[in-house]
Amino acid sequence: MLENNGVDYIAINDTPSRLNHGGKVSVLPLIFLTFYEVSGGPFVVEDSVGAAGPLLALAGFLLFPIIWSIPEALITAEMGTMFPEDGGYVVWVSSALGPFWGFQQGCMKWIRGVMDKAVYPVLFLDYLKSGIPALGGGLPRIVTVLALTIVLTYLNYRGLTIVGWLAVLLGVFSILPFVVMGFISIPKLRPKRWLVSDIHDVDWNLYLNTLFWNLNYWDSISTLAGEVKNPKKTLPKALSYALILVVLGYFFPLLIGTGAIPLDRDLWTDGYFSDIAKVLGGVWLRWWVQAAAAASNMGLFVAEMSSDSFQLLGMAERGMLPQVFAKRSRYGTPVTGILFSASGVVLLSLLSCREIVAAENFLYCVPMMLEFVAFVRLRIIAPNAPRPYKIPGGTVGAVLMCVPPTLLICVVLAFSSVKVLIVSLVALSFGTILQPCIKYSEKKRWFKFSTSSDLPDIHSARFQNGTLFA
Repeated sequence: MLENNGVDYIAINDTPSRLNHGGKVSVLPLIFLTFYEVSGGPFVVEDSVGAAGPLLALAGFLLFPIIWSIPEALITAEMGTMFPEDGGYVVWVSSALGPFWGFQQGCMKWIRGVMDKAVYPVLFLDYLKSGIPALGGGLPRIVTVLALTIVLTYLNYRGLTIVGWLAVLLGVFSILPFVVMGFISIPKLRPKRWLVSDIHDVDWNLYLNTLFWNLNYWDSISTLAGEVKNPKKTLPKALSYALILVVLGYFFPLLIGTGAIPLDRDLWTDGYFSDIAKVLGGVWLRWWVQAAAAASNMGLFVAEMSSDSFQLLGMAERGMLPQVFAKRSRYGTPVTGILFSASGVVLLSLLSCREIVAAENFLYCVPMMLEFVAFVRLRIIAPNAPRPYKIPGGTVGAVLMCVPPTLLICVVLAFSSVKVLIVSLVALSFGTILQPCIKYSEKKRWFKFSTSSDLPDIHSARFQNGTLFA
């Protein structure tokens, strides 16, 4: 699906001045990093069945990727190879719409990323509390969240190469129990159970939020483009394989669970796959699924912390944040970005999973609309700029491709609650307040700012003529 168009250029992170840090990420680790940026397995999809029944749940995880995931992955492939640097979507929006909107994009995405990471300790404990009731609340739960956050933050500090191969190991471990469940369930499958639907009894807010949260965030891998080996080929290839892995990783466990077990929609909530495993295979399979869920949440946490922290590093290299955010450890990792990205996780982990998911979905919608606008505008103002991967169809095709996901964004926003709306608007206003403060601190020289000299300028004649990377 995503293939390189044969344009040769020198990626900005291949220059000698920037080769002294860490190792570059290859295809296989990048596939699983993308898998964990988006999915991590079927451990939070149970609500889709509880909200809408088997038929709509199965249909949603087949149709939603066509409407949303494929367009987002295609745009990420084109823009990520056009700007193969840390910062990703911030650079796209800044180049197309100016530094103000680029900064707002960075703020909204970072806040959303912190909220997203806060979900994973919650889910980790939700899956384990059935076997260890003490983790259900109180001091043991708080201590476990703190310990988990510290350990996973340290892994990010040790290097992206380590995080990438850890994602591979955790991904394989998380997928295997569902392969076993699939074989065990074959004699018990009843296809008619997949067709159960009651259109008059659907919680559309929960259903849409579950689909949206589980199938978005493809663009987040772009903030690691500067750390990727040969990004013009590696990034599109990794996105292609990750897309297949994500869709299959959702659809087949749902097919197994809804087809092999009599339907009780009230039971289809977070953690129900472990109960299904016990019914199908016994206690040993249930423990395996719970361990896989815990491993998956570890993978989700470290992958997203990497993308969020490298986003801050990329913004600092563009002069949007103080230079301290561009500081790397001896392992090549952004120290300040990692610490900031970990700062809000513990506090937000005290909220429920559904509250976090609904709020971060809202926060994700506005930045995605900015990305769609930036994508189309760059096609118009820089038609000859080097695009190692380019979506066919011209500017008209680019606009038409963005229509369905934009309509979907409007639907998701329309179903948001007033509470989520208020919280999200407060978060969205944060960037408009913070940017003038940063500009003032730069003027007063309270912090040191600098811009990396080897980053491309979209407005330069060399870039627009396609000769910058020649």
